[in-house]
Amino acid sequence: MGKVTATAERTIDAPVDKVRTAVADYAGVRPKLLTEQYSEYEVVEGGQGAGTVVKWRLQATSKRVRHVEATVAEPSPGTLVETDANSSMVTTWTVREAGNGSVVRIETSWDGAGGIGGFFEKTFAPGGLRRIYDGVLANLEGQVR
Repeated sequence: MGKVTATAERTIDAPVDKVRTAVADYAGVRPKLLTEQYSEYEVVEGGQGAGTVVKWRLQATSKRVRHVEATVAEPSPGTLVETDANSSMVTTWTVREAGNGSVVRIETSWDGAGGIGGFFEKTFAPGGLRRIYDGVLANLEGQVR
């Protein structure tokens, strides 16, 4: 069993403060960012940044469905960490300044399976999740421009 990591990044032509505020808005903006692979999205507690608890269902493939219950921490300005209570999955959103715009990075890692299944997971899951995140980041860009 090894760590599996998926990453997506996008430069967005919008001020960093506006983008950070949008990313941290789990109640208003975040549902608008989700692609068709997400369902059953619900804010359980909070709704703005650190301390928020949110649930969703992510169907990465026809056979891979994950029920996520994430608690949000903000270890530093521009960084949100979503830790799943149901698995080893941790997703980090980072928003940093890039000239007059912003760079948004989503990175998810989890403990992968062992054996041949783990090999295929480590080989194919990051690309699939990156494609989903590319859609989420495109939706984010649409919300903040």
